[in-house]
Amino acid sequence: MTAPLLAVIQAPSPHDSGVRDIATLSARFAYVTMCLTLAWGVLSATGWIRRVTGHEALRGGHVVLATFTLATGVVHGLSYLFLDDESFSVLMVLIPFAGGGFARHAAGIVGLELFLAVSITAALGRRVSGLSVVSRGWQRFHQVSYFSVGLLAIHSWLGAAANGNLASVWLGGITVLTPALLLTVLRVLPPPVLVRLGLLDGEGGRAKPIRVTVDDKKCHRYAICQAEAPQVFQLQGDGQLRYLRKPGSKQVPQVQAAARACPMRAIQLQGAGQ
Repeated sequence: MTAPLLAVIQAPSPHDSGVRDIATLSARFAYVTMCLTLAWGVLSATGWIRRVTGHEALRGGHVVLATFTLATGVVHGLSYLFLDDESFSVLMVLIPFAGGGFARHAAGIVGLELFLAVSITAALGRRVSGLSVVSRGWQRFHQVSYFSVGLLAIHSWLGAAANGNLASVWLGGITVLTPALLLTVLRVLPPPVLVRLGLLDGEGGRAKPIRVTVDDKKCHRYAICQAEAPQVFQLQGDGQLRYLRKPGSKQVPQVQAAARACPMRAIQLQGAGQ
């Protein structure tokens, strides 16, 4: 009696094929909206949309895109729990490397969970804006979203390569990822560099002196201005905002960035073409 020489791999059931199609489609939607969320957030926070078009960016659009990214990302992850072959368990979907797993799966799990945590803390931060410590904390934690987007992008590309779909999504993936990466790099560049690039106001690299005023009725104490210009704006423990009315010329680019980033448009600048 001889052992069989050929191993037979069972074809996936129609049910599993449908589940994997849902996972693939939701992943592609999540990838595109994730890149758009990042790009919209940077353009809105820096005020570059207003600079180019003369119109304010709707911050609600950033929230809608982030929500859609979370929804489609969660659908992508949870869909694997409905496979008949039981290749994924709840722990494998929620915990990196649980039950083995691959690095690409771990990157997707950590990236999505960080994205979810950033979204929740951002929403909570707006509700407890009177607490300066909390406001500063969520603002700093919000920057983790750049890291989470990076992990999710790695997960997407490695997953497409592993599934043999890299060639078909290459062009579209690069098209939406490149602007998001470029804007992220510009977002973290020092203000003097942005002045030289013409993305912030200034003459010959030297900004004009300005006068700062803050509308106390509009200000919600989110501490975003402090994150952009900590030497000019400081949110006190009692919830009061202290700021320099006449900052030095070296602080002008940071102050301009703070005025653009303020979600309530509570900061007014005079004397610098604002």
